[in-house]
Amino acid sequence: MKRAVTLKENYEFRRLYQKGASAVGGGMVLYCRKNRLGHNRLGVTVSVKLGHAVVRNRARRRLREVYRLNSERLRQGYDMILVARGRTLTASWKELNDTFLRLCRKLELLEVRS
Repeated sequence: MKRAVTLKENYEFRRLYQKGASAVGGGMVLYCRKNRLGHNRLGVTVSVKLGHAVVRNRARRRLREVYRLNSERLRQGYDMILVARGRTLTASWKELNDTFLRLCRKLELLEVRS
């Protein structure tokens, strides 16, 4: 399994928050912005308000997995940040997946297949 290239630096997150497009769904918020690379990069953030470390890590794993399962369908060359919301922890996989795809459609991140 190939690992996703991730955003790590604070300035990368701040730039996306300020200049990126965003879409809000039930269990997550998606920020995106074009990058000049030929591949996508992913950042995941979970607030301390959601719970202790075990809970936050579970939310992070769920969001990363939703991204991984749909990464083949996404356009390349974007930086993305997934922000966990309270419903991220309790939503079913289908609900999380549908929310992610709906947000990607809203931001025109899905690859157009002909």
